[in-house]
Amino acid sequence: MNVYEVITERIVGLLEKGEVPWRRPWGRTPPRNGEYGNAYRGINAFMLNAAGHANPNWLTFRQAIRMGGNVRKGERGLPVVKWIFHDEDADEGKKGRGRPPTLLYFTVFNVEQCEGLDMARFADPAAAREHAPVEDAERVVAGMPKPPPRATGDRASWNVETDVVTMPPAETFRSAEAYYRTLFHELVHSTAHATRLARREGPAGFGSEGYGREELVAEMGAAFLAGAAGVDGSEGMEQSAAYVRGWLKAIRDDPRAVVIAAAQAQKAADWILGRKFEDKGEAVAEAAVAVAG
Repeated sequence: MNVYEVITERIVGLLEKGEVPWRRPWGRTPPRNGEYGNAYRGINAFMLNAAGHANPNWLTFRQAIRMGGNVRKGERGLPVVKWIFHDEDADEGKKGRGRPPTLLYFTVFNVEQCEGLDMARFADPAAAREHAPVEDAERVVAGMPKPPPRATGDRASWNVETDVVTMPPAETFRSAEAYYRTLFHELVHSTAHATRLARREGPAGFGSEGYGREELVAEMGAAFLAGAAGVDGSEGMEQSAAYVRGWLKAIRDDPRAVVIAAAQAQKAADWILGRKFEDKGEAVAEAAVAVAG
């Protein structure tokens, strides 16, 4: 079983049980590596968050030992993916240069699955910090570079041709969080525009070949934005059987789909948040889309 299949199998298993991993909100701190403090990005963030641990810190088996503890006997870890760039580890002119990157996976364990660790090192600094989700969500929206025009209508949508995001009035939503979660979804769609990220597929008609893939990007991207704003990611877009069927079809049709969609979603969220983070793995995922045709 290759790396894509390992990840796809787990995501499909969650969806078939009615658990949508990008609908489970994380706190102000997304899953991160407990030794280095780096936040997990793309599909890794959803995979680890869906495990339901309160602590956001994760370690490999060797990292747990290196930090003075160990994984408790019988605990089961989760896979995280990482792009390995061969030319980064090879001298100029040596055999490794020019080889395409390889996608590998590693097994990690939450620090709650370990013993002997100094748990004070893994306290979540954001857990005690107060924040106002609605105000933070509005700051995310207001800070988007090159934002699309917005209009009021009876349904939430982004028009590919006019580049207009239409939203029903905020008071028609169940909550302010639901309003912003839906708006985030449409803003992620809008990053497909040629003046922004020029995502190749962009939104497609319901039931079309590209529909499920683009909806995965928008859903996951909205989840990243909800996490950044501290908004409940379970609010907003309908979690209907039709949506789940569309996601499952897209994922089953192409085992790479969920990893690629998560990378594109992370890139879209970074754009909206004004982040300059450049992840080579996301660039490779973009290339994979082009290769897939």
